[in-house]
Amino acid sequence: MPRGDKSAYTDKQKRKAEHIEDSYEERGVPHEEAQARAWATVNKDSGGGNKSGSGRGKPDTNASARRGGKLGGEASAARPKAERSASAKKAAATRKKNAS
Repeated sequence: MPRGDKSAYTDKQKRKAEHIEDSYEERGVPHEEAQARAWATVNKDSGGGNKSGSGRGKPDTNASARRGGKLGGEASAARPKAERSASAKKAAATRKKNAS
């Protein structure tokens, strides 16, 4: 199998790579670079191609998504406690008002 051949990947992995690639391109990353990053992310999450074959059906780890979530949590934690508390109270009041 030549390098770059995607026949060993499942349809789900191909869709995932396409979605990630589109996301990078929306943020201004060139097409070739976006494609390379997308496949690197898919490989990191699922350990490479998962099409049928002995020992290839490994579950996804979603390591990259977990990393992104962690970075988002760090951004929130960087805000002062009073600001986070005020934001939470405002959200709770909005939910309470909309539930009535």
